[in-house]
Amino acid sequence: MNQILTIFIIGFIALIGNWIGYKVPFMESLPGILLLAVITLIGMGFTRILPFKSPVIVWISLFAMLATSPFFPGNEYTAAAIAKINLLALATPILAYAGLSLGKDVHLFKQLSWRIVVVSLVVFTGTFLFATLFAEIVFKLQGKFL
Repeated sequence: MNQILTIFIIGFIALIGNWIGYKVPFMESLPGILLLAVITLIGMGFTRILPFKSPVIVWISLFAMLATSPFFPGNEYTAAAIAKINLLALATPILAYAGLSLGKDVHLFKQLSWRIVVVSLVVFTGTFLFATLFAEIVFKLQGKFL
């Protein structure tokens, strides 16, 4: 129940940020936020009923891709509604929540010492480089950005 409340609070803050920062009317953004919340809740629920452990982000991403895929009924409406939500309006409350939740584990973070910084930099660099390489390969195959 706590997670559901958190999702809807983040959605409400994103609605306000989208309205103030990007001039998208509140009621125009509401369907997109509700769809994102429902997809997130479905992914979270699916993760709970699985007989094995898996990251919730995998299932949320999968359901989001399915909801906007060409064979899914209502995909155009879903994609159009979600497109009205600016990424930064959505990311700001999520990152604030992540920062606050990290704050409660500062004592654990201190135990990791300086090594976590090195590991983080290697992971971020590797992720960026391989994402760039993958995008470059896909663009070459599509004939874009020759």
